[in-house]
Amino acid sequence: MPTAQDTVETPGEEPTRESSPYVELDRATWAKLASETESPLTKDEVQRLRGIGDSLDVREIRDVYLPLSRLLSLRVNSVTRLHHEQEAFLHRVTPPRTPFVIGLAGSVAVGKSTAARVLQQMLARWPEHPNVALVTTDGFLYPNAELEKRGLLERKGFPESYDRRALLRFIIDIKSGKDEVEAPVYSHLVYDVVPDEKVVIKSPDIVIVEGLNVLQPARVREDGRTALGLSDFFDFSIFVDANTNHIREWYVDRFLKLRETAFRDPNSYFAKYAALSHDTAVDEARRIWDSINGPNLAQNVQPTRSRATLVLRKSADHSVQYVRLRKI
Repeated sequence: MPTAQDTVETPGEEPTRESSPYVELDRATWAKLASETESPLTKDEVQRLRGIGDSLDVREIRDVYLPLSRLLSLRVNSVTRLHHEQEAFLHRVTPPRTPFVIGLAGSVAVGKSTAARVLQQMLARWPEHPNVALVTTDGFLYPNAELEKRGLLERKGFPESYDRRALLRFIIDIKSGKDEVEAPVYSHLVYDVVPDEKVVIKSPDIVIVEGLNVLQPARVREDGRTALGLSDFFDFSIFVDANTNHIREWYVDRFLKLRETAFRDPNSYFAKYAALSHDTAVDEARRIWDSINGPNLAQNVQPTRSRATLVLRKSADHSVQYVRLRKI
């Protein structure tokens, strides 16, 4: 088990105990960093935030997310001070600071959506920044009709299935300090973007942007110039990580649970799976993982892990095992 020591990470490899730009802390060491702070979430609130198949509990909140929310709050306050100092240096009347933006990435079924919801609630309890918005990049997927037209419906979730221009424009508007910014809404029930429905974000202190590919580097244009990337505008980034075999198992387990719940809704895009036998459902879940989610993880998501400011590494039971933080 790693301890509070320096480690080095090469994408796709486990860290070694050499000098590196990261510090790695095991769960026990990390948990001690917020030992004097009470968790602001009740047991019922934690249960409501828990995703299907996730093992989130009050202990996980106390040991993992409480120290993380404290660290993020320190970062937000530090950026606020720097903002005021820079404006004073420029001899400008200090305008409101632009929102602190956190990017949160990870595989399908790894628990990144749960992590994002927990952090939103935890950070909003700190009095210095009560307005915390959460935006998922699912809303920026092309509609199914457009994906089908482009031959991308079976590559949903891959970088090319997103309207990256609209997503970049959204984050630029956020970091430009606009009072109100709109984002499209995605429905997991119908497996599509909801036409003419928007979520409005008004003067947030913090914005969490959660999605598979949010840490993708900027693309190189045909003329050789490098475009702006979404992660260029992040103040902090988090990658939720786990062994690929464990994530595959979690995906299959989640598929089986959804088969007994959400898939039984006749309006669900996946209603066709509700009548499958257990064994057939397992085979279908594995097929989807092996043909879509697994390749996307290996080709596009996992290679961005080393770009994150902080990595939450999970063990087989979904609990966070250790934390890797980039040094300042």
